[in-house]
Amino acid sequence: MASLRVMRTLVVVNPTATSTTASMRNGLVSTLAGDLKVDVVETGHRGHARDLGAQAVADGVDLVVAVGGDGTVNEVVNGLLEQGPAPHLPMLAVVPGGSTNVFSRALGRSRDPMTATAEILDSVRAGRTRLISLGTASAPGTATGTDWTPPRWFVFTAGLGFDAEVIERVEAQRARGRRSSGALYVREAVSAFLLGRERRRPAMTLRMPGEPALEDLFLCLVSNVSPWTYLGARPVNPSPEASFDTGLDVFAMGPTGAVAMLRTLRQTLVRRPDARGRSVHRRHDLEELTLTADRPLGWQLDGDHLGPATGLRVRHVPAALRVVA
Repeated sequence: MASLRVMRTLVVVNPTATSTTASMRNGLVSTLAGDLKVDVVETGHRGHARDLGAQAVADGVDLVVAVGGDGTVNEVVNGLLEQGPAPHLPMLAVVPGGSTNVFSRALGRSRDPMTATAEILDSVRAGRTRLISLGTASAPGTATGTDWTPPRWFVFTAGLGFDAEVIERVEAQRARGRRSSGALYVREAVSAFLLGRERRRPAMTLRMPGEPALEDLFLCLVSNVSPWTYLGARPVNPSPEASFDTGLDVFAMGPTGAVAMLRTLRQTLVRRPDARGRSVHRRHDLEELTLTADRPLGWQLDGDHLGPATGLRVRHVPAALRVVA
């Protein structure tokens, strides 16, 4: 590891993230610049953070600090890993600036950006880092599903079907000026469940090595961490065994009614979550899985809706990236 005085650090800031402000940005940059050689770049468009991550690799930067929500982190990671995992890649640190900040919280960071910045600097001084596993996901590149798009990295979740529909609805509301919040997600999830067609016409089939296919699914969440997400301060935990140190976990659901769905949701919100039921399917520590659908469904990575697809091919990649612990 480079000494602190010469450690080149790129701070990537998403100025439009939910809780990112100019004063917060200036404060954290000032804190980091006391010990590190810091450059700061604000993102200007979707995909910019990915370009900055790739450029950081090319420039031999030692540390990249992502300031924003999980979408910003996902872009930076995809840039850092554009050519795949390698020992020389910059380390990653994350300062929470979004509405949920799942990845940052999974790393143990404070929800307060300035406190998280101080924690990062303490860890850098002490040399506390760890290698974490990540996942990749590819969608069919053709209608027949015989060709697949280049894999994209995800840090904590991938999904096809119902969860992506909810995210699409929330993003549409945000485009109209609504602020992202737990209440907004709950409202859109209830609306999608009661009025949408996914649970009434389940379209997905899940295939895992060595097992019979699971058919007629309307929801499939792939998790790389636990919890899967948060409603404010409250963790939503359908796959409590998921970890950066193991393979991927799956939580899938077949046809279900409103009462059974509410019961399952409650099971994911308790202190010791253990969701079970006739329509619930859970798997732990998977190296790969494939989802197919008989009609196009929305898909998402790390909470960003990526459009329609007729399937996903998902793989676990151990020791993919070094992060500040």
